[in-house]
Amino acid sequence: MLTLAAPHRFAQEIRKSRFLALAAPVADEAEARAFLGSRSDPAASHNCWAYKIGPVVRAFDDGEPSGTAGRPILQAIDGQGLDGVAVLVIRWFGGILLGSGGLMRAYGGTAAACLREAEKDERVARVEVEIICLFPDLARLKARLIQAGVLLTAETFDAAGARLTAALPEAETERVAVLVGDMTRGRGTMRRTTLPREA
Repeated sequence: MLTLAAPHRFAQEIRKSRFLALAAPVADEAEARAFLGSRSDPAASHNCWAYKIGPVVRAFDDGEPSGTAGRPILQAIDGQGLDGVAVLVIRWFGGILLGSGGLMRAYGGTAAACLREAEKDERVARVEVEIICLFPDLARLKARLIQAGVLLTAETFDAAGARLTAALPEAETERVAVLVGDMTRGRGTMRRTTLPREA
């Protein structure tokens, strides 16, 4: 899945109206709303937007005829296979009416052009896991996990041994579970502690 590597902007004029698209990667709705609120221009004719964050999708026409601005912006996000992205398209009216079809092309096209130009990043779904092992296995297991690219985020100890907290790509969980079993001769265990999240 792709998101944006950094915020991006694109401007164009269509029949004397100025359109400015501002796009940014966002992690959640609060971040999306903060981005949209901070970039909207109260002096503009319309501040239309859309965002997609996993299953959460929102679109806003800001006074344009229903479905002629927010939805085309959202379609531009979907059309490029992006997620975790907010796009604001600001319009300064130039005196010529564009009609419903013209508005849809203007908003969707401006958003799409902005997103096409923007640098992309691949989002990897990560899960948090807990690995439990005995003290005699700890040093070898840690070294092997680090060598395998597992990110160890915490380590706690009790009378029986160690508990390691790690973050890893969801696709790697089965491989790492086998590794833990092999390195500890079946004495170690691994369990998932969180649902997948993208990073």
